[in-house]
Amino acid sequence: MIVEIVSWVAVGLSVLTTATILISRDWRVSLGLLALQYLTVFWLVTRHLPFAMGSVKLISGWMVVAILGITRLGLTELEQNDEDSFYLRSTAFRMILMSIVLTVAIGAAPRIEIAIPGLGLPVIAGGLILIGAGTVHLGITGDLLRVVLGLLTLLSGFEILYAAVESAILVTGLLAAINLGLGILGAYLLMAGSVPLITPEDEL
Repeated sequence: MIVEIVSWVAVGLSVLTTATILISRDWRVSLGLLALQYLTVFWLVTRHLPFAMGSVKLISGWMVVAILGITRLGLTELEQNDEDSFYLRSTAFRMILMSIVLTVAIGAAPRIEIAIPGLGLPVIAGGLILIGAGTVHLGITGDLLRVVLGLLTLLSGFEILYAAVESAILVTGLLAAINLGLGILGAYLLMAGSVPLITPEDEL
């Protein structure tokens, strides 16, 4: 009973973190909430995986947050521009999108539980919410860092659902490597995007 309650609390935190990341214009707040989001993913994943395997996902997620944070911290020249990079700026519109995601997740979770017994409603709801929120995030922003956040959120939701049906150590390691790869790729692209292009005229 306590485990079930904590699992629903983790789902609630997932909703809070994803919605705030979607609305926030501050990259520091977004990365901090992403770290908290990985903590909720860890709890939901350990409903079906051993503690050690769940810890791998948590540690790899926090490593990704550290990589992106350190990289973004050094790009001070982007500080004034990254907050205006959203294609759709309406906070109300983003909240409506999150409400749709939440409604679909709550409606679909019981049906999926009936079709695939044993997954657990909190696990299904948490996975669907993160997948939906990540998809929404990718659809409304063109900022590179936020695109990476959307991809990581989407992947986290997939990991929650996949961990409930597959507990292979190799798959867990592969998904952790994909998370780290996304973080490193995002950091590289952030660095590359901050370097001004040198034209032939500049060389002369």
